[in-house]
Amino acid sequence: MAKPASPKHFDVAHSYAVRLMQHLVVPTFVIDPKRRVVIWNRACERLTGVAASEVIGTSKHWQAFYEKKRYCLADLVALDLPERLPELYSEYAARGHNGLGFGAENWCMMPKLGNQLYLAIDAGPIHDEAGNLIAVVETLRDLTDQKRAEMALKELASKDGLTGLSNRRSFDQMLMTEWSRAQLTQLPLSLLFVDVDHFKLFNDLHGHQTGDECLRAVANVVRAHAARPLDLATRYGGEEFAMILPEMNCETACALAEQIRRAVMDLRIAHGAEGAGDHVTLSVGVASHVPGESDNRPDRLLGAADQALYAAKRLGRNRVISAETMLAEFARLGIREVPAQAARRSGRG
Repeated sequence: MAKPASPKHFDVAHSYAVRLMQHLVVPTFVIDPKRRVVIWNRACERLTGVAASEVIGTSKHWQAFYEKKRYCLADLVALDLPERLPELYSEYAARGHNGLGFGAENWCMMPKLGNQLYLAIDAGPIHDEAGNLIAVVETLRDLTDQKRAEMALKELASKDGLTGLSNRRSFDQMLMTEWSRAQLTQLPLSLLFVDVDHFKLFNDLHGHQTGDECLRAVANVVRAHAARPLDLATRYGGEEFAMILPEMNCETACALAEQIRRAVMDLRIAHGAEGAGDHVTLSVGVASHVPGESDNRPDRLLGAADQALYAAKRLGRNRVISAETMLAEFARLGIREVPAQAARRSGRG
């Protein structure tokens, strides 16, 4: 029968384990069951800018990572609170009650350093032979460079190369998101389609390089009018732009569209092609809708905005037409042709 280890052997093993953890190149700290810091290694000091002497024996380890008091991952392990993971971490994995703890990734404020770091975090429990929790070990990896590179790639994939506005893919994704949100809030979602008048004639007369400069100038105007956090300005394709305007009614959206139209006129970009005016102008179609439970997709809103834009073209260009007033405008001018369906096609001009 094996002899039990002596207290001296335990002391030696404990001392060795502590020294090993202190010199690990992986940033690591350990808390006891009362969530007090018992180890804060040198790599953790370098990562956070917080000296071990500032946190050992306290529960202030959160101050190394966040400006406001909140649980760190080790705290959630110690308290067995996997249900708090979605609230506190952007990406996480609850590994269950098999002793493996939790893993997560998160942006941390790092108050002592004065910058943000994106950290991969693992926290695991340590139990005694009776199954009682005696400590929680948290290890950290700095993934900031990789995360920023990933974000930059995503941004490139979501932007139009010529204008810097969001691209069609971003538009489609955002429209579905805002459509779903409008179903819940029952607030109107407005959509603008903005088209540069006689752009093919402009390109033919002035050349494609000048045409690109014209599109960038119009894009800057559209971007400047996407003033609220959830407004999205996009290059929809060719000479056409689109704006998603959550929680905005048709009247307000039309007023915004008119501001955009006038702002482009104020640029006084010379046009002069035969059949066009002296300066570049815009036609804008506006639609607004509060989706009901049965409105699964925003096709109706897209079609209405497109019809309104077609109507603006048909009624003489350089104007704003809404889907709500389109029929009245046709009737007022004695035009019997009414667009029966969306006129989405290239080269509308």
